[in-house]
Amino acid sequence: MTAHDITLHAPDDGIAEGAELLRVDDVTLRFGGVTAIEDVSFNINKGEIRAIIGPNGAGKTSMLNVINGFYHPQEGTITFRGEKRRAMKTYEAAASGIARTFQNVALFTGMSTLDNIMSGRSLKMNKSFLAQMIYFGPARDEEIEHRRKVEEIIDFLEIAHIRRQPVGKLPYGLQKRVELGRALALEPDLLLLDEPMAGMNLEEKEDMSRFIIEVNETFGTTIALIEHDMGVVMDLADRVVVLDYGKKIADGAPAEVQANQAVIDAYLGVPH
Repeated sequence: MTAHDITLHAPDDGIAEGAELLRVDDVTLRFGGVTAIEDVSFNINKGEIRAIIGPNGAGKTSMLNVINGFYHPQEGTITFRGEKRRAMKTYEAAASGIARTFQNVALFTGMSTLDNIMSGRSLKMNKSFLAQMIYFGPARDEEIEHRRKVEEIIDFLEIAHIRRQPVGKLPYGLQKRVELGRALALEPDLLLLDEPMAGMNLEEKEDMSRFIIEVNETFGTTIALIEHDMGVVMDLADRVVVLDYGKKIADGAPAEVQANQAVIDAYLGVPH
């Protein structure tokens, strides 16, 4: 499938390429007496791949959970497409154009690859539940159109050979690809990827890296990526923000961040 065959795309939100899409301002998140994120600020520009890195326990996944509304910070704000708020509900985040994958695969294991990805189209369906049950006329036409888009994703991710297989029986690397497909089915403006290559072998990492680049370039999707493999980060990211013990310690171009002494110390476990 070529780029000309694909009709999926990130929404046209009027924000220019390279302009600020999302901004995190002075966010602090606490769980009782434990501070997971402390006074962190950074932004994500439209069209870029923005990496969030740091040692285990640095607060990376907590930050994604704040952005997509799963956690609500005690302090600070999130501004997405010009709308500032302290927190949003997860369904509000999805409806506004934020999709994500998870560190641990979160799929419907008894359902097929096709049905799992189709579930990502649920917010795009406008017909009533009753109309969908009757499956006639406009409701049927709507589902046919959604299935056509899902088939585009399946072809794009090169998983046509497993389209009817239950995902619970698939190898881990293919499950991660299906999860990416389900997120893409939302046609998000901002895609949050939480360690999409964790547990993969070298070949699987190369495939996933290729798909991430193609999603960014072909669909125009802005991506925020958590990843531990620094080689992957250096190859994929336009900019990198580094967290350590919940605090931001560096922010900039990949090469600049890689040479930052505070980042080197954090990864080497130098005492604070």
